[in-house]
Amino acid sequence: MTERRNTRRYELSLPVVVRSPQKAEPESKNGKTRDISTRGVYFTIDEDIVPGSEVDFMLTLPAEITRGTEVFIRAHGKVVRVEQKNEDGTARMGVAAVIEKYDIIRAEPAAS
Repeated sequence: MTERRNTRRYELSLPVVVRSPQKAEPESKNGKTRDISTRGVYFTIDEDIVPGSEVDFMLTLPAEITRGTEVFIRAHGKVVRVEQKNEDGTARMGVAAVIEKYDIIRAEPAAS
């Protein structure tokens, strides 16, 4: 199989908060990333999500990864693939989403 990605993926297992902006009262669900790039993300979540759905998600890159301060990422995307996963005996959904737009907010360093 030929690699079709144009940007590098980073294998990162980070907490992610996901919600559907299409719902009248969006409910946040917690998940975990498997990998992320500037154009896409793969995460697992307990909730069923349908391909083609819009999603908003938020995650924080820790200072150890950014080599500085924490970086908060708020993004909007579209689900392109969903697959059933089994993690530690628990059924979860693996979700691949393309990132359509994102905001990066750097945390201010703590004053000493």
